[in-house]
Amino acid sequence: MATPTPHPSQRPHLAAVVEDHLYAAAGWVLVRVGWRPRLEAYAGYGTPDKVRVLARVVLSPRRPGIPNRDALRAGRRGFRHFLTVPAPHRRVRLQVGGGTSEVTSDRAGYVDVELPTDAPLSDGWHTAVLTCLDEPEPAEAEAPLRVLDERPRSGVVSDIDDTTMVTAVPRPLLAAWNTFVRHSSARRAVPGMPELYRTLQRAHPDAPFFYLSTGAWNTAGTLRAFLSRHAYPPGPLLLTDWGPTLTGWFRSGQAHKRASLDLLMSWFPHVRWVLIGDDGQHDVEIYEDVARRRPDRVRVVAIRQLTGGQQVLAGNAPHVGNAQHGGNGSHAVDGSRAGTTTAVPAVAPVPTVAGRDGDELARRLASVPGVLDDRDGT
Repeated sequence: MATPTPHPSQRPHLAAVVEDHLYAAAGWVLVRVGWRPRLEAYAGYGTPDKVRVLARVVLSPRRPGIPNRDALRAGRRGFRHFLTVPAPHRRVRLQVGGGTSEVTSDRAGYVDVELPTDAPLSDGWHTAVLTCLDEPEPAEAEAPLRVLDERPRSGVVSDIDDTTMVTAVPRPLLAAWNTFVRHSSARRAVPGMPELYRTLQRAHPDAPFFYLSTGAWNTAGTLRAFLSRHAYPPGPLLLTDWGPTLTGWFRSGQAHKRASLDLLMSWFPHVRWVLIGDDGQHDVEIYEDVARRRPDRVRVVAIRQLTGGQQVLAGNAPHVGNAQHGGNGSHAVDGSRAGTTTAVPAVAPVPTVAGRDGDELARRLASVPGVLDDRDGT
């Protein structure tokens, strides 16, 4: 039987204890008014021999006949996505590729488990069937799985906030308004970015796309609907839980992104990645670090540059710069306009490009062999 990775053996942090008691009390009330466990399945990924399955068990009122929950959530105000109560320690049966395993959801209701496959899976999309076993009428859900075989290829890892969608994360009050008050369906795509991603997909039809963010899993349905509405290539979301941990009040968003990138590279050593982010938070430092440690695994880093005003409000000092060139064949292309941009460092021998939007990034990526075409065969 497969089980989720256990937490370290230690006394839980006070914040986690308080959160668990609050959720337990809320759950007790909701179950008595008719709410039942529901499975929220997230897209996972894997190799022919093993897969990572992601899901969450939450309490929900019975609403039969809802054909598309993602579309329903897209019309909600943002704060409503965070009004969820998890169903912890529920038994969940997983069926993948003819094999069956049983796992238990963690203290926040999450299922995050690696499973071996009984028979090798082919390259492409597959489905895991999940069943919550602790109910007279077991809840079921299907989780898509992106399986990659061992052929060399390109892949894309993209940030979400202010990279694919306009969020204004560096401006806390505006970001809070966008996240918690505005209707989710009102979110706008960063100009030119959907077209850039589709160009990448046409150049590399077998390339996987992963969307890596410090956003909460509560928003997964909204993000899926947003990406679909703007015709971004489909791919797993790699999000996090905003609640307290067993060790502290908050999780580290930077640690989540670094760990997720390292995990992808360990699962798929044959993939060379296009890393796309923005310079409003920590993407530049995180991508620079992984490119320095694993230059053979990163094809190019592409950074969407925020305006000078956004940089100041984010606590960054704007720089004036033009194209910069590093040694050993590396280059950082800075799409600057005087007085409004942050220089992006080069990491030899990984090329780094920067631009205001998808159109400018596309022009700069066109100069990097094998990114918007397939000149090197991958």
